[in-house]
Amino acid sequence: MANSRRIEPMLTTSDVARLLNVHINTVRRWSNQGTLKTYRIGARGDRRFRRE
Repeated sequence: MANSRRIEPMLTTSDVARLLNVHINTVRRWSNQGTLKTYRIGARGDRRFRRE
């Protein structure tokens, strides 16, 4: 039986800033404060967000 879960693409910091109509630094600040749930990926710790 195939897995029925759909994988949602993750959003970049720039994507979120564009969607919320705010500066990218605002998204970073909200991420650091815990206002936005952030997933850190890769060796550089790039931020990724789920669209919820």
